[in-house]
Amino acid sequence: MSPFAVTRTLPEDATGAALRADVLEGLSGSPRTLPPKWFYDAHGSELFERITTLPEYYPTRAEREILLARSGEIAAASGARTLVELGSGSSEKTRYLIDALTGLRTYVPVDVSESALTRAGQALVAERPGLDVHALIADFTAPLTLPGTPGPRLVAFLGGTIGNLLPAERAAFLASVRGLLAPGDALLLGTDLVKDERVLVRAYDDAAGVTAAFNKNVLTVINRELGADFDPAAFDHVALWDAGQEWIEMRLRSRLAQTVKVPALDLAVDFAAGEELRTEVSAKFRKEGVRAELEAAGLEPARWWTDDAGRFALSLSVVR
Repeated sequence: MSPFAVTRTLPEDATGAALRADVLEGLSGSPRTLPPKWFYDAHGSELFERITTLPEYYPTRAEREILLARSGEIAAASGARTLVELGSGSSEKTRYLIDALTGLRTYVPVDVSESALTRAGQALVAERPGLDVHALIADFTAPLTLPGTPGPRLVAFLGGTIGNLLPAERAAFLASVRGLLAPGDALLLGTDLVKDERVLVRAYDDAAGVTAAFNKNVLTVINRELGADFDPAAFDHVALWDAGQEWIEMRLRSRLAQTVKVPALDLAVDFAAGEELRTEVSAKFRKEGVRAELEAAGLEPARWWTDDAGRFALSLSVVR
């Protein structure tokens, strides 16, 4: 079996400390917000896997279509011997790239979940003799130090997750990725594209209510981890298209005037009837905007691929 290693760069209580800080800041602000990363406990991850199979939710299928059709071109253009995946999760889609990268020696999945990294990493080394897997338990939005691996490197950030970052956060993130790369390295970036508002809203407000349950799961996480007394049934799921910002916002709307207590933070939060708590921004992109953001970070856009319907894009940018 090929080597499999795990390196932890997050302190043991980093997740709990980050949750407390995010909840305190987000619920004390105006308007009230929470970062979308707190959807993803075990139940939230299961719900998201269900979302990716819903007829309304196209991004996962569209990105997989591109990877199936274009992984050979991506491999030829990058020539990568090391593949680094940010927010790797189950590493399922990445297998198309791993199979296409004939010169690949090392795969570096990066995720905050040690259990997800271990499951995916052990499966990969069993399936693919000769591939070294060096998993990194880390928050990809914070500065990273990658293990020493052979170049050139291809950093993959898939799923359109970059859309969950606000513009200033995206700029900082892309600059930090550029700082990881040497001449000859590349970034493969997944971006969901601007399209008809009805298609976008349906993708985040499905008829079966799975996305609504996923959205409300953040309240369950806060109840469990911080002793809060949110009643998820007292909030409605809302998905709105902001045409000016070109992003979808997911919100939770209070159905009545209520006070929520968060004992771990010594916090009481008054919600007015109809008041909304923003839980996610999901930006949608245009080709020229993606190019401008990559160039601003010091990356040179080289290739652009979309699915047949033009819903989703993968772009490859390089360092000269």
